[in-house]
Amino acid sequence: MRQEELVTLVDEMTVEEKIDQLLQLSADFYTKNSEEMTGPLTDLGLTEENIKQAGSTLGLSGAEEAIRVQKEYMNKHRLGIPTLMMADIIHGFRTIFPIPLGLGSSWSVEAAEKMAQISGLEASVSGLHVTFSPMVDLVRDPRWGRVMESTGEDAYLNAEFAKALVHGYQGEDLKKDTDRLAACVKHFAAYGAPAGGRDYNTVDMSERQLRENYLPGYKAALDAGAKLVMTSFNTVDGIPATGNEWLFRKVLREQFGFDGVVISDWGAVKELIAHGVAGDEKRAAELAIKAGVDIEMMTTCYAHYLKELLMEGTVEEKLLNEAVLRILELKNDLGLFENPHRGADIEREKEVILSKAHREAAREIAAKSIVLLENNGVLPLSKNQKVAVVGPGADSQDILGAWSWQGKMDEAISLLEGMQEKSSHIIPAEVPCDYFDLSEEMISSAIKAASNAEVIVLALGEQEWMSGEAASRSDIRLPKEQVQLFQLLKDTGKPIIVTLYNGRPLDISELDGAAAIVEAWFPGTEGGNALSDILYGDVNPSGRLSMSFPENVGQVPIYYNVDNTGRPYEENPEEKYVSKYLDVSNYARYPFGYGLSYSEVFYRNLQLDKETISEEETITVTVEVENRGEYLVTETVQLYIRDLVGEVVRPVKELKDFKQVDLVSGEKQVVTFTISEEQLRYTHRNMTFSSDEGDFEVMVGPNSIELQSKSFELKKIRG
Repeated sequence: MRQEELVTLVDEMTVEEKIDQLLQLSADFYTKNSEEMTGPLTDLGLTEENIKQAGSTLGLSGAEEAIRVQKEYMNKHRLGIPTLMMADIIHGFRTIFPIPLGLGSSWSVEAAEKMAQISGLEASVSGLHVTFSPMVDLVRDPRWGRVMESTGEDAYLNAEFAKALVHGYQGEDLKKDTDRLAACVKHFAAYGAPAGGRDYNTVDMSERQLRENYLPGYKAALDAGAKLVMTSFNTVDGIPATGNEWLFRKVLREQFGFDGVVISDWGAVKELIAHGVAGDEKRAAELAIKAGVDIEMMTTCYAHYLKELLMEGTVEEKLLNEAVLRILELKNDLGLFENPHRGADIEREKEVILSKAHREAAREIAAKSIVLLENNGVLPLSKNQKVAVVGPGADSQDILGAWSWQGKMDEAISLLEGMQEKSSHIIPAEVPCDYFDLSEEMISSAIKAASNAEVIVLALGEQEWMSGEAASRSDIRLPKEQVQLFQLLKDTGKPIIVTLYNGRPLDISELDGAAAIVEAWFPGTEGGNALSDILYGDVNPSGRLSMSFPENVGQVPIYYNVDNTGRPYEENPEEKYVSKYLDVSNYARYPFGYGLSYSEVFYRNLQLDKETISEEETITVTVEVENRGEYLVTETVQLYIRDLVGEVVRPVKELKDFKQVDLVSGEKQVVTFTISEEQLRYTHRNMTFSSDEGDFEVMVGPNSIELQSKSFELKKIRG
């Protein structure tokens, strides 16, 4: 449909039809069983007319059901406008991949794009049009449950993943490629910085901090073409995001140039009342529409009060028309006017969902996300070794993680199953352990298995419900029963390999003495196979942390790119009168970018091709990396920069680039980076984005701590 036809269509709509285009309802309202509709109808005060005209649907899937609902919807709609079907496809549809925090730890944007492409295919053939992904919220506090849904603590890395995920979901042309989904970037803005790490809590930060660290991920997703933006639950400068006109009209629309659809998060428009900026639903509707919220998800402030606001002149009708036009443009971009059922295909759905190829991809990507935190030489295992596999995660299929909506636990591969495929020398515990209960029978069974083995694999961690939305934790240690089991098994004298399933960085100081620690996150459907591939050395671990692990919760929020202070800890950590704790270091237990492999990679001969550059020049950085181990290794070479003197205080280091290189045993490679003036820019006091003249330090290494460095100077050309 041409643009002028869409404008004409808006003109043909009644005010009621326009307002209902702004309403999003859950799949409950479109069930075949009309009795199930009575409750939601009453709760939200909706009419049958509202439902048959609501512009979008949330959480409906399955090709047959999607086709039925779309057909009935269009038959009832006076103008035959199709509905949009949206859902949370976060790290897989039916084939579940690692949680985004694990995906971020792969440092592989190619893996992220592949995950998104497969997720889009499975969801599209099942009738969906839009995914509420990627979440690009920068995260620094592991107490917050939704860190699992982010790719980490660094603005640059998050931006790279944001671009890859959007491209994976959307491809090049949504109208032509019906195997893709429209991407919705969320949550705008700064949802990842709630006070105290408590979900839905207040966010308080300066505009400069917002622009420098929190907005780049959203901007990268928008530059990649994301079609939608979701509002966040939190406040931004004291104003809830969903009613924040400056945030959406000024920053998003005007400065970022976004002309797509803005959708509220679940119930967020009505929550303006609870926030205390709206006295009632009418005022909430006014604030949201003036802020630029096009779709109201699962509350009815627009449906009940927008017409009244228009009639009294409080809201201009052009705001309503603009919102409706954006929604119709999205439907047109998806090709729904010509092909209302789009990719939904009952027969193809059977072939595509959880296919062999998709499971293989999930296994490969899960292995890339796994991070080896400790290893005293006990790994990799030999397939001839007798291995006790015990602990609550040993035979658990609870490895999908939160936001695995269509994933099925009974289709997931457990660690025990994966290891038994590798070796006939696996000794499981006869009585499985529980995550929170440790009976005498469990202890006895675990110790018996350990006594008959040469080495112990102890599978610990969180259950799915312990991370994700509304899953903040003040104590991020393992449950005490799991620590007790570790201590009892340590008393056997057998080496213990701890594997962890979890959705956040944990305080694992109580696991001191483990021979190896393997961070597997929630790895998804093929998790047990992928983890076994790592344990037996069929895959050399290549994951690197995208979020720091603290020594204890008292350090959080903890992140690598801290600002310097007037009394720097780094210069004299033994001095009392510096910025420090008395009882723990300032450093993370496992820092950003950290991860071990089964091969030692040596860095040497860091070189810059010049010591001074102008704004129009670049510096070539080279470093030699050598694999001195026996295994093929994928090494993530990381480049950081420090601005030594800036207009405002600058971080002690910032990731600016990285490259993954494959090295066979004994191989040397020279890795090359290019630094331009653009990479030296930052947000100044007046909110401009520019660089300063002066000295800079460039650092290269395998993580944010172990770095070699050289210096250079930026000199600007005078006009």
